[in-house]
Amino acid sequence: MIIGVPTEIKPQEHRVALVPGAVRTLVEDGHRVIVEKGAGLGSGYSDEAYADAGAVMIATHAGVFAEADLIIKVKEPIEPEYPLLRQGQILFTYLHLAADKPLTDALLASGCTAIAYETVVKNGRLPLLEPMSEIAGRMASMVGAVQLSKNNSGMGKLLGGIPGVSPARVVVIGGGTAGVNAARIAAGMGADVTIMEVDVERMRFLDATMPKNVKTLFSSPANIEGILPETDLLIGAVLVPGAKAPKLITRPMLALMKEGSVLVDIAIDQGGCIETSHPTTHQDPTFVVDGVTHYCVANMPGAYARTATLGLTNVTYGYLRKLAHLGVAGAAQADPSLLPGINVMDGKLHCQAVAEALDLPYTPLNF
Repeated sequence: MIIGVPTEIKPQEHRVALVPGAVRTLVEDGHRVIVEKGAGLGSGYSDEAYADAGAVMIATHAGVFAEADLIIKVKEPIEPEYPLLRQGQILFTYLHLAADKPLTDALLASGCTAIAYETVVKNGRLPLLEPMSEIAGRMASMVGAVQLSKNNSGMGKLLGGIPGVSPARVVVIGGGTAGVNAARIAAGMGADVTIMEVDVERMRFLDATMPKNVKTLFSSPANIEGILPETDLLIGAVLVPGAKAPKLITRPMLALMKEGSVLVDIAIDQGGCIETSHPTTHQDPTFVVDGVTHYCVANMPGAYARTATLGLTNVTYGYLRKLAHLGVAGAAQADPSLLPGINVMDGKLHCQAVAEALDLPYTPLNF
């Protein structure tokens, strides 16, 4: 199979979908791997490293799409890439379709098979999303701490406080991978942390395993409203696999927060869990609504491209080898965890959560 690795053209996206070591193994497996020149530079991988691994270097973005049977990316295609997709081609990447109807329409029209990292499910987990959730969660507390500084329009509160001065109050909505990582970093910085969650068993687990300065609280509208006036940094880490994120913080609820407080909406890829959120970029990451600084960068892990690229390749590589060896149907039969990842195929939408979010027809997969 011909596997194509294009350069990511989403603004400030520095990750690359494959490292040279993975390319070498694919070539040894008998596949042809084509890599766009410069694709790995943002993550610290030179064109020479890919060529030495056996990749064929291609000068143009369109050239990679034109030649490859399987395109592996990091982020979803953006508008200039829509016409490059074609019937029968496999696209393997993050998609987040529930918040992006134009992309969904383009994938359906192209006839390609689009497999979303974020909806691959294995033993109840999301293995291809977890490394990026870990990075985004850890980043959320880091960037939130910076945005609380006065020179960034924050209230001027140090996350961990100092002896004799209380620490900041951090509230994390969602006790999954991103939320737990956000809470651990905030706790490590000395903050007073509360994780809001709806799964009581999950809260028991968190209560037993998290640091002593982390508490749990049942996530209900009343409890959220009760805690917002005390919150200095709010981190939205809610995920419903494949679906649009629920709006747990409404505009009236936002008014309960203090002037100069900060929120980080990790769920922005799925439409955001805060009503006032909208996607931002690393170049222009924040905006202020009702005195509250919003950080809503849609590709947070791209800021730490080297770590993110290695973490992503670690988990996608095994699935990629199966797809390259067996094709889509064969790989899904060999590893059923791939089945929920197939969002689009032959002009039909196969992810029910996306279909419901976008009010489009849903067709069950039948291999």
